[in-house]
Amino acid sequence: MCGVFGIVGHPEAANITYLGLHALQHRGQEASGIVSSDGDKLYAHRAMGLVQACFSPKDLSTLPGDQAIGHVRYSTAGGSHIKNAQPFAVDYSHGSVALAHNGNLTNYENVRERLEARGSIFQSSSDTEVIVHLIAMSTQDAVEDRVIDALSQLEGAFSVLFLTPTGFIAARDPHGFRPLCLGKLVHKDGNAIVVASEPTAFELIGAEYTRDLAPGELLIVGGGEMRSIFPFEKKPAKACIFEYVYFARPDSQLGGASVYEVRKALGRRLAEEQPVPSGSGETIVIPVPDSGVPAAVGFASAAGLPFEMGLIRSHYVGRTFIEPQQTIRHFGVRLKLNPNRAVIEGKRVIVIDDSIVRGTTSRKIVKMIRDAGAKEVHVRISSPPTRWPCYYGIDTPTRAELIAANNSVDQIRDYLAADSLGYLSLPGLAQSVSASRTLANLPVLKDPVASHCHACFSGDYPVALSRQKSPSRPPRHVSS
Repeated sequence: MCGVFGIVGHPEAANITYLGLHALQHRGQEASGIVSSDGDKLYAHRAMGLVQACFSPKDLSTLPGDQAIGHVRYSTAGGSHIKNAQPFAVDYSHGSVALAHNGNLTNYENVRERLEARGSIFQSSSDTEVIVHLIAMSTQDAVEDRVIDALSQLEGAFSVLFLTPTGFIAARDPHGFRPLCLGKLVHKDGNAIVVASEPTAFELIGAEYTRDLAPGELLIVGGGEMRSIFPFEKKPAKACIFEYVYFARPDSQLGGASVYEVRKALGRRLAEEQPVPSGSGETIVIPVPDSGVPAAVGFASAAGLPFEMGLIRSHYVGRTFIEPQQTIRHFGVRLKLNPNRAVIEGKRVIVIDDSIVRGTTSRKIVKMIRDAGAKEVHVRISSPPTRWPCYYGIDTPTRAELIAANNSVDQIRDYLAADSLGYLSLPGLAQSVSASRTLANLPVLKDPVASHCHACFSGDYPVALSRQKSPSRPPRHVSS
């Protein structure tokens, strides 16, 4: 999962992009980069780490021009290197082009091998680099036609931004797996066009959210004009439903629906589907912060139970830390979360989280809550069991590592040492998303389940996995 941002028509394009990437930091913390254009050439700066650490005022001053694109990167295992940081910027026989990509290309290995057989030399292990080579090898003349030619040869997920010295292109794959939003920023010198993975990036810079790019849409900006075309074969819309569960910021919108309201609706539905068994003593609802908070609010409201912050999260934890030589029990989890004994002790605790992947962290959380004096610990998850890997841009383990792929709900409960465990159903998840769209006066989804990609829960992959005999084998490349 990554975040992309682009702007055209602002004299401080790089500075605005820097702020936009700040608002998308949750989508990638490994590396970030910006490429700008002054109408004549491209200027690039990329670095490892968080946005604030990657860009100094001096760095931003080297990125002139009134248009820019940016990227925050999250990768799968084994690809943490500056050579994989985006946006990529290259010179080729027809000029210069930069691109920033969110998604994952399922036919990457086939395309790369075909390109290498024709003489292409790759500098990174990122699937995004094949797009650069396809553009360079295209026989089309206009940049937009070369981009269309390249993207037409790809399968899987792509929400991608392209920048040339004189123009800007944004595109979303025909299924619309990953979000991409359009907005407008009014400034003293005119109007700027902005594109981002989520509208939260617009709010930070004072831009107005206009709409989502539609699946299969190609947006072309240049020469003071903006036009939209649909050059790809039409396919069923399959927006990732897990974006609503976890990845998007709660103050964002996806498909026009409030992510926060969706997550509260998930909690309400979870309380209906998976009520906690009756028992003696005071019962409270606590979230696993931060992603479990809205669902816990919804659960507590529907169940008529008090909502409490029983786990306190540290917001100052980096990606690396020094562990003491003398082992501290649950050190890694305690570094991020600590039980609030005053809230938990002597209570029946219902703990709400968004998902369980391997189960190791959830098991430690249950143990911490018990150690803090809870009488009972009941775990409720605001999504279905994660049984399958994602091949469209989310870093999920192989099936062998997914606890729900190999164990029943009762077996998982026993592993967690919880008194009970309940998951939200897939229909419950999809209908909660649909209900939140209705609240926002958006068109009703005729089939909420079929309208989304839910392969990580169901194993129903909308796009075939090229070169992969079984979805239990992960791709060897780096996800964008």
